Amino acid sequence: MASIEELNRIASQVRRDIVRMTNGAASGHPGGSLGCTEYMVALYFEVMNHNKSFKMDAIGEDVFFLSQGHICPVWYSVLAHAGYFDKKELGTFRKLNTRLQGHPATHENLPGIRAASGSLGQGLSMAAGAAIAKKLNNDSSLVFSLHGDGEFQEGQIWEALMFAPHNKLDNMIAAIDYNNKQIDGDCDVVLSHRDLKAKVEAFGWEVLELKEGNNMEAVVAALKEAKARTGKGKPVFILMHTEMGYGVDFMVGDHKWHGVAPNNEQLAKALAQLEETLGDY
Repeated sequence: MASIEELNRIASQVRRDIVRMTNGAASGHPGGSLGCTEYMVALYFEVMNHNKSFKMDAIGEDVFFLSQGHICPVWYSVLAHAGYFDKKELGTFRKLNTRLQGHPATHENLPGIRAASGSLGQGLSMAAGAAIAKKLNNDSSLVFSLHGDGEFQEGQIWEALMFAPHNKLDNMIAAIDYNNKQIDGDCDVVLSHRDLKAKVEAFGWEVLELKEGNNMEAVVAALKEAKARTGKGKPVFILMHTEMGYGVDFMVGDHKWHGVAPNNEQLAKALAQLEETLGDY
């Protein structure tokens, strides 16, 4: 088990990787990646039972689906530091012939990736399918998924939200990156979710609200509480409040950093705020 201090040290390095990867490619999505760093680090280094000796069937181990595939820089960095592939490969992000595509893909056989994502709205259905498969296989391990709040404007999400409780998929934990930002602005302006917690509860989910999604201790506690609530007849949903661009002062809370890479000057400012803890790639 990792201490909160150790997890925060990993998170700092992951954030350095995110801004360097997107700068190096001159493209990508740093804002949401930075905002979800605590969740991803806590999941892979403290909570989830996974194996870097990657097998697609994931029998006997937990699985994760990143539905908002555009924030793959945080996932790639976490996978590299967890030992799935050499961290030097992070420097190939979005380059010609790379395995680190701009959205996760499977045909390059990158360890850790079980489904292509980035066409928003599909990940919850994928997670539900995996959860059913585990039940059919008498596999007691869990299925985790992460979603964007803008993505919750997609109809397929709501079909899956109905499907999982109906089928008593109490082996899945879905989390939403609830930063109220999407590419065009605030979600409340573009298309409001209104009372999302009440809606998801009404569909039959067990809902936990995480107010401090960028506080490592709070994130670890919420994920462990979510695990404790599995196996009781309902799927579990974490409403996770985060800040887009967290960790870099000029990116925090600004939807413009949804899909804009930092230039060299901005990169230098960002790196000055982020401690190098595990060594840059």
